[in-house]
Amino acid sequence: MTTALPKADSRTRLLWLDLTRTCQLHCDHCYNDSGPQGGHGTMTRENWFSVLDQAAGHGITNVQFIGGEPTMHPDFPELVECALDLGLQVEVYSNLVHVSERCWTLFQRDRVSLATSYYSDQAAEHNTRTGRASHRRTRANIQQAVSLGVPPRVGVIGDSKHAEAARRDLTTLGVTRIGTDYVRPFGRGSAGHAPDMSGLCGGCGDGTAAIGPDGKVSPCVFSAWIDTGNVKETPLADILGGAQMQSASTAIRSVTVGKDPCGPDDDNDDECSPGYPGSECTPRN
Repeated sequence: MTTALPKADSRTRLLWLDLTRTCQLHCDHCYNDSGPQGGHGTMTRENWFSVLDQAAGHGITNVQFIGGEPTMHPDFPELVECALDLGLQVEVYSNLVHVSERCWTLFQRDRVSLATSYYSDQAAEHNTRTGRASHRRTRANIQQAVSLGVPPRVGVIGDSKHAEAARRDLTTLGVTRIGTDYVRPFGRGSAGHAPDMSGLCGGCGDGTAAIGPDGKVSPCVFSAWIDTGNVKETPLADILGGAQMQSASTAIRSVTVGKDPCGPDDDNDDECSPGYPGSECTPRN
């Protein structure tokens, strides 16, 4: 396994690795239109390994594997192993519909945490949101994760009445890190509208960045349509510190004045810092 170079100083501390648009589910609000017909993009195994090497060498400390369903990517286990060997903190954002024995073993490793979404304590309502009879499996695997000592961070989406019922249900399973969120106006959650920067929180690119299945880098997972460079063509550090990322972040802040910006240093349940320890943000929502 490769070894990271001496770490440089980086303002970016959280990097989302958006591995795939493939997912068993077809959630009616999915922010990046993932589903059973989605693909893994053009990033190769070697491309992703290179990204992890560059991230660790650049001083990034946290990565989150997300999608789609990241565990459906053929190189997912090896990518997690690589991230750990490089000393990175890892969070996996999974729908927990299917968890292989190898994934359960990975989830129990030091410096690995788990996150998922839960839509209702009522199976019919949950399944309506996900487009598949997924409630039973997700709930059972949440319970399994708790029993194995890797209780997931769970995001609940819905109105206050249903969210509270879902929260109580999760509490009975032993989940302690539960947050709520709203539908983000992107992908299928946009109701057919073109992406609009005003739907972002305003802190995108401030300590965060995301890499999609095609190698494009954006300020966050919700802003994938904003292209600030491609890791298949340009070193990651040059993109993160480049003029395009700075310009995108400035433009986002200019149209989100008054919002509470997310940030990977936030430790407030009302703030959005997807995937960062202490955060309750739920980017799949």
